[in-house]
Amino acid sequence: MTNKPTIAILGGTGHEGAGLALRWASNGYEVIIGSRKEEKALNAARELNQILGKETIRGMENPAAAREADINVLTVVATAHEAAVTGLKDDLQGKILVDATARIKFPNPKPPVPPAAARIAQDILGEGVRVVAAFQNIPASALKNLEKELDSDVLVCADHQEDADQVMELIRGAGMNAYYVGDLDIAITIEGLTAVLVYLNKYNDIKHASIKIVGD
Repeated sequence: MTNKPTIAILGGTGHEGAGLALRWASNGYEVIIGSRKEEKALNAARELNQILGKETIRGMENPAAAREADINVLTVVATAHEAAVTGLKDDLQGKILVDATARIKFPNPKPPVPPAAARIAQDILGEGVRVVAAFQNIPASALKNLEKELDSDVLVCADHQEDADQVMELIRGAGMNAYYVGDLDIAITIEGLTAVLVYLNKYNDIKHASIKIVGD
């Protein structure tokens, strides 16, 4: 038995969700991949278990995954953000939702206008759900390479630091450092940093630009 929380990654069949699932599952967490379609979730879980060489990740439809988990992580594409949050409102009550959304558009991303995606999610979900913003600046492709240690820091926003503390423990469990930087309104700046990282990659021949905090 483990006292580690069960994590559901909602909309978790993309690169970011799959990478986070691999990182957590390889470090002893029980992970559920959620999707709008159960078959897609089951297929994604099967593929990830093959990579890990063990049956540890499960697949479910998003609502069932949300109810089963202790902590949920939302990794849907930005255009699906509000619809996904609204559709899962009842299933997320009493839970922490980690919102990884960065609302930038390709191929020429610009910083989004306020409010932050996480603030939008909190307003939709109400006080029964504790929203935390994290993972906006982590390169998804780097997450999936378990042979490479992640040299990335995660900036975390939440209206209540105790909620951020729980999420930061998970982040460290996935092999990254984490820093609490303020309430959900600050997360709009972190979303904008994603656009900066995209241009760093583009103009400086970098593949996986990310955030690193330095100082005494």
